[in-house]
Amino acid sequence: MLAQHLEQHGCHVEAAADAAEGLERLAAGGTDLVLLDYRLPDADGLELLEQIRDQRPDVLTIMMTGFMDVAVAIEAMRLKAFDYISKPFAPEEMMAVVDKALEARRLRSDVRRPQTTQRQQFGFDRIVARSSQMLQIIHLLQHLAESETQTILLQGESGTGKDLAAKAIHFNSTRAERSFMNITCTALPESLLESELFGHEKGAFTDAYQRKQGLFELADGGTIYLDEIGDMPPALQAKLLRFIEEKVFRRVGGTEDIRVDVRIIAATHRDLRALVEQGRFRQDLFYRLNIFPVTLPPLRDRTEDIPPLAEHFIRQYNREFHKNVTGVEPAAMAVMQAYHWPGNVRELRNLIERATLLARGGRLTLGDLPMEPKRPATPAASDEASSTVRLGPEGLDINEVERTLIRQALEKTGGNKTRAAELLHMTRDQLRYRMQKHGLESSGK
Repeated sequence: MLAQHLEQHGCHVEAAADAAEGLERLAAGGTDLVLLDYRLPDADGLELLEQIRDQRPDVLTIMMTGFMDVAVAIEAMRLKAFDYISKPFAPEEMMAVVDKALEARRLRSDVRRPQTTQRQQFGFDRIVARSSQMLQIIHLLQHLAESETQTILLQGESGTGKDLAAKAIHFNSTRAERSFMNITCTALPESLLESELFGHEKGAFTDAYQRKQGLFELADGGTIYLDEIGDMPPALQAKLLRFIEEKVFRRVGGTEDIRVDVRIIAATHRDLRALVEQGRFRQDLFYRLNIFPVTLPPLRDRTEDIPPLAEHFIRQYNREFHKNVTGVEPAAMAVMQAYHWPGNVRELRNLIERATLLARGGRLTLGDLPMEPKRPATPAASDEASSTVRLGPEGLDINEVERTLIRQALEKTGGNKTRAAELLHMTRDQLRYRMQKHGLESSGK
């Protein structure tokens, strides 16, 4: 009778005579709401409610029983039943509860839809990589996302994709349905940064007209992304360390300890070990953050990723600008792979954006590229690019490599042989011998 009444109101209903049949129908999918009797021929309704919650947490359940038992009602709500109704009930009474449950499910779906989109947008399969170096890093990020670790440290030069890695970790974890809070530690002065992170009480400082929740409080159950952690002021480093160790904090001007569950992903382009040695970063905080470090390599060290990245950005900007660029000509790609990319993937993306916007169609040529990639690298950039010597398919002239490195060391030190020898990890006499060998001997210290 209940099934007929629900169908008359536009619901598609499947009836099951016992728990086994009900679970079988539920496993088939397509169910939004379960009306569950407390007494079943083959199971206890509360036990079945727990099974439904474990197998299909997205499905709402309304418990029905003819036995007025407050303990049953309390237990049903503890097991996250949406509502509880006692028999006998009028059809209108049941429809009111059903309508309320279906509206709640619709609202939850509206909230989840952006989260689903973000999960797809930041899926690990969306990270463009071909190099073995990056593929190994993606595998590590997947492992960290699935783990319960509370702190992760992302390191790498600006533009290597640390923010993308942080979002991939969050949106592919069990925390995906909770908040992802992003703050750059250099964006605010120390007083405001502390308030943003930990919140403040009314009257804690001038203009604190009301209580404010901080990002740690708002991100409860989710993730806090602290970009440029190496620039965090020392006083805040101490408070962050306390939070990581004790999982509690206090609002600015507050006396009450607040406990939350958040994952902290910290990122920096700086060498934190060097900052520790300089006394600019707390050693104990560094050790707490450095439990799971991930270093994202610069683009110049994974040039095999440049072609697929370029193709990815071309497809993206073709859609955005309504263009029909089909790829990059070999000569232009050779220039791109020879370039040192100081801005890393971000610079490549910007280059492709400009080139796609200005291109008239077909493949991108050297003429479509901005001037920067076609210029010879500056001495400083050359130093960076030469830090990793690559053996090409036709080999290389080792004497030319040695001559180039000595010349760079001398240029960097203004001709000071002693300092140049230190840069090359050799004695001054060894340097002078090689300078004479390569015709680089000149006056100097």
